[in-house]
Amino acid sequence: MASFDLPILDAPISRRTMLAASIFGAAAPALAKTDDPLERFLKKQLEGAAIPGMAIGVARAGKVTLMRGYGFADIAQHRQVTTDTMFHLASVTKTVTATAIMMLVEAGHIDLDAPISGYLDFKVINPAHPDSAITVRHLLTHVSSLSDQTYYQVDFRTIGMDSPLPLRAFLTDYLVSGGAYYTAAGCFSSAAPGAVYDYCNVGYALLGYIVEQVAGQDLRTFTQERMFTPLGMRPVSWRIADVPPQLAATPYEVVDGRAVATPAVGFPDYPVGMLRASIASFMPFVAAAANGGASDKARILSSANQAQMLTMTVPPGLPSWVSGQGLGWMESNNHGKRLINHWGGDPGVFTAVYLDPVTTTGVAIFTNMSATPASKNAIKSIAEHLLTGPFA
Repeated sequence: MASFDLPILDAPISRRTMLAASIFGAAAPALAKTDDPLERFLKKQLEGAAIPGMAIGVARAGKVTLMRGYGFADIAQHRQVTTDTMFHLASVTKTVTATAIMMLVEAGHIDLDAPISGYLDFKVINPAHPDSAITVRHLLTHVSSLSDQTYYQVDFRTIGMDSPLPLRAFLTDYLVSGGAYYTAAGCFSSAAPGAVYDYCNVGYALLGYIVEQVAGQDLRTFTQERMFTPLGMRPVSWRIADVPPQLAATPYEVVDGRAVATPAVGFPDYPVGMLRASIASFMPFVAAAANGGASDKARILSSANQAQMLTMTVPPGLPSWVSGQGLGWMESNNHGKRLINHWGGDPGVFTAVYLDPVTTTGVAIFTNMSATPASKNAIKSIAEHLLTGPFA
């Protein structure tokens, strides 16, 4: 498997830069416009964090204004990242699932504060609080009282391919008494619904299933027809099998200080983190999210409903790294500034999307290496630079 040395993460920046320079060397793709301050800045961030490949995009006022690719989509093949390289988005997928829910809210088919029991064909009850209803809003804001404890104890991965386990089977096995993975303590919190923040992947899997039950069609079909096609998002894929090999960004994990190519991983809870897209295909969604629900091609949400998604609350138990939780979107401190965002991380991938609804600016950053302290700092710096720069 392809690999290269990573910088020592707690070493000074000069040491990181020196190591990164030896990683990329003469074999690395040349960055165009080296006299451009933005190019120099991005190259420094890419090499300083030893990120194999990266794609960035900026949108303002509903229009995509900047897209670029850097580094390697695959090191062994010397295949360079382009704006069409498809990255695994990981948990950035949750913003799409949340938007699908809000489209059904806007259509009058879902009430955010209604019990989810009215939208499901099986019962989901917290056994510690059987009389307390779980609502759609609870799921969106991670206060549902569902727990990922068992989720992280059971290996739901399918290495190298999509999971054969249907979404409904995964959910009923996890959330319904008698299911293969069900335990009262491991699948539910002791707190009542709405009481305490607990980031929950299973909750977003359930949201995806609610979309399917209410819309009467697969979430993947719903988003393709109602969101991706109107916005002109091509190609976007919910399945590993549908990504053309020549466009796929090879994921890299950090192993003993080296970046090693790792297989793609399939999960049954695809509404949580299985989406794959290029920076060119995903930026229209980012543009609409930052611009009141509308891009230059289509409106997918009213400005009021998009604003509701980006309105932050501070529920009890919110961790220190989050300053607010919206409907699908979060807010966190970025070098002293509160910025709306969502990150995504899985083996071999680290992605981020940032929104500034005041300036209608959206930024996306996709990389093909597991998150490290150095890459986290790089992503934060790149996001701040792109949000405030003259890239319209």
